[in-house]
Amino acid sequence: MKPNAERLHAMILAAGRGERLRPLTDKIPKPMVLVQGKPLIQWHLEALAAARITEVVINLAHLGDQIQSFAGSGAAFGLNIRYSQEPLGALETAGGIATARPWTDSYGQHNPRPFLVINADVFTDWPAAQAISIAKDLAGMKSAHGQNSTPQCHLVLVDNPGHHPLGDFGLGAPDSRSGLRHVSRRPAAGSLTFSGIGVYDPELFAAIRPGERSALAPLLFQAVDQGRCVGSHFRGAWSDVGTPDRLRQLNSV
Repeated sequence: MKPNAERLHAMILAAGRGERLRPLTDKIPKPMVLVQGKPLIQWHLEALAAARITEVVINLAHLGDQIQSFAGSGAAFGLNIRYSQEPLGALETAGGIATARPWTDSYGQHNPRPFLVINADVFTDWPAAQAISIAKDLAGMKSAHGQNSTPQCHLVLVDNPGHHPLGDFGLGAPDSRSGLRHVSRRPAAGSLTFSGIGVYDPELFAAIRPGERSALAPLLFQAVDQGRCVGSHFRGAWSDVGTPDRLRQLNSV
């Protein structure tokens, strides 16, 4: 059945080299590392399927053929997966998103609504279904107020882990009218860490050409400085599976 272009689309960022997990990642890509008995990326695929977010794109680079062989078309998970192949060294996060165009499905249908992006190398029980209401809120504000002043992104923030004590951003009090909490530059106290999970308006990536290397952080900081970035604080399970020690900790549970 042809996908509905109005459904929420999602992207899993899986093109990274996983340098800090070497030598393990010399033979397998980081998203295929086993966490509590499953490849890390499988946790994300199952979470998306449970939330009925079925239109998914995965970017690939280092040993990406292993990821594609495992996930295939997505049918085994109840998903429709397509792949965006990147050169060795990858395109950085924003470049990978702009090249993959997650707002376009495998049939070429364009969906101007916000989409979900998840880093493949995080392990979390964040409920992916929340992205559906987040995306509806962002799209609704854009429709009602135009695209020049409404938020372009919603970042999911978490408590600072021990390896990142200074955090990345601050989170303001809820707005009295909209209930939104605006993201700020990292404050002196009360900072939070970006989880690697966000919902984005395609317009955020409009200036990046497909195939161009581009980092995400400058785009986020620009949106933050313009008051166009909102967020939420997730207090559940979350871990950046970035080192052998963190991987061992997760697998010892």
